[in-house]
Amino acid sequence: MLIHVLGSGAGGGFPQWNCNCHNCDGLRKGTIKARARTQSSIAVSGDGTNWVLFNASPDVLKQFQDFPAMQPARAIRDTGMVGIILIDAQIDHTTGLLMLREGQQKREIYCTDMVKNDLSTGNPLFNILGHYCGVNWHNVPIDGTSFEIAGAANLRFSTVALKSKAPPYSPHRYDSHDGDTIGVLIEDTTNGKKLFYAPGLGEIEPHLPPLFAQADCIMVDGTFWTDAEMIDLGLMDKTSRDIGHIPQSGAGGMMEVLSAYPKARRVLIHINNTNPILNEESAERKQLEAVGIEVSYDGMEITL
Repeated sequence: MLIHVLGSGAGGGFPQWNCNCHNCDGLRKGTIKARARTQSSIAVSGDGTNWVLFNASPDVLKQFQDFPAMQPARAIRDTGMVGIILIDAQIDHTTGLLMLREGQQKREIYCTDMVKNDLSTGNPLFNILGHYCGVNWHNVPIDGTSFEIAGAANLRFSTVALKSKAPPYSPHRYDSHDGDTIGVLIEDTTNGKKLFYAPGLGEIEPHLPPLFAQADCIMVDGTFWTDAEMIDLGLMDKTSRDIGHIPQSGAGGMMEVLSAYPKARRVLIHINNTNPILNEESAERKQLEAVGIEVSYDGMEITL
């Protein structure tokens, strides 16, 4: 299995256009050692030719341009993308669908009923795409039942519901449902290697440890370092957990959670611009490195 990180940042990317926090200001001025990041998305392939896109960020065109495998150039109109799995309906994970509107071939989109409903009502991207390329929607089960994607050779997928809120625009923003957010287990059927992917993770629910235990790579939520990160910076009045993200540090944090799976490759993705781990020389980054947890970056490649 080949895993390519198209984007590793949280919503707004890094540096965020309107932010002058220590990280964003430091990156622009060259006073910290860090690298820019687009908004989170990965591509996965079982044969190196056909790729499944996970989420379509607003930065998708740049991400595709920076990843030549997405354009194999076999015909006058072509793409290496055979399907799109949407983890949720958040703006930073779905806006890129509008950038993929060209052509006559319908986009093959895999998501839950809840995500489809949000993208047909509160933010009607599916309706808009109907005037361009169109959408073939495939409902994904959230009970762990496995499924395959046509053209995605040697890959098997299973998805599970994660506790989370629907996007702010959603008609059921304050009435959460199973399927608002999912985690995905991807298996290479040729060698049995597995990736568990969940860029938004607000709670370690009972069904998650067994999935972590069987994964050879765990790529999960790396949004914030502390629970009060945004409060301490005066940017928000809610904690990390309030908005559905387990912080890395502190009791029950992601470092503590991932320490139980030392044999797996453990990678953080969806990293907010305020998170000190973006500074490669920070004490926080060194803490992660000391326990073998990696910080993803745009262009990162993993082979399982």
